[in-house]
Amino acid sequence: MSEFDKREEAFERKFAHDEELRFKATARRNKMLGLWTAQKLGLSGAEAENYAQSIVLVEFDGGDNAVIDRVRKDLEAKGVAQSEHQITRTMTDLMERAITDIKAGR
Repeated sequence: MSEFDKREEAFERKFAHDEELRFKATARRNKMLGLWTAQKLGLSGAEAENYAQSIVLVEFDGGDNAVIDRVRKDLEAKGVAQSEHQITRTMTDLMERAITDIKAGR
């Protein structure tokens, strides 16, 4: 195997690892966001867990924008004031936490 092939293979492994990390972190972030939102909606226990899981699944259908829209609409429907900016900021904070947790093996 040539040096170029080795470098290419290493790059591909790193890319795959980074994508896996991003996928896991996004799912974890969305679950935490769902639990954050559930608390604001007055949900607890199994209801909160189910709501959080539904937020994780929204990502697969439409990405971050779909998640933000869903959370915003759910909060508005219950009369909870949260701006899109606040939801986005919370998502950013939770993503940092998710990445840290995953890298720490939690």
